[in-house]
This record gives sequence, C-alpha cells and structure tokens, in this order.
Amino acid sequence: MPDNITLVSLPPYSPELNPVERVWLCLRERFLSHRLLDDYEAVVQACCNAWNALTARPERLRSLISYLWFPCVNT
Repeated sequence: MPDNITLVSLPPYSPELNPVERVWLCLRERFLSHRLLDDYEAVVQACCNAWNALTARPERLRSLISYLWFPCVNT
C-alpha cells in the first residue's frame, strides 16, 4: 500500500456509501423473501430469475444505484 493512501473501511451496512446494498434489498424484498426452496439449484435459479427480472428494467436498477453526489457515467 502506498504511503499516500489511507484505507477507510465501510460500516457493515452503509447503503448511502455502497449502492449495491439497495440492489440486494430490492431483490430480497421483491423476489426472494418468504419462499421455501427445495435445494441449492432452486436457490441459484431463484436468484438468477430475480436478477434477470431486475435487469430487464434498467430504469429501476438505475434508480436504485443513483445518488445525486455520484458522478454520472454514460455507457
């Protein structure tokens, strides 16, 4: 680690500093909660379905991870 860099650890839950926290919350609340899955493959399939449903709506995903203070990146 260079001497001119200081690492600052994020708190365990910091959605305002780590936007993916809001993505996980959305996935859990809308797609993954209150379900009983039979096996590992069912868990993986449920997660894949949830992710695909969320990414099918890019405006929703963008709203979850956008903050006014984040720089805008156009792709």
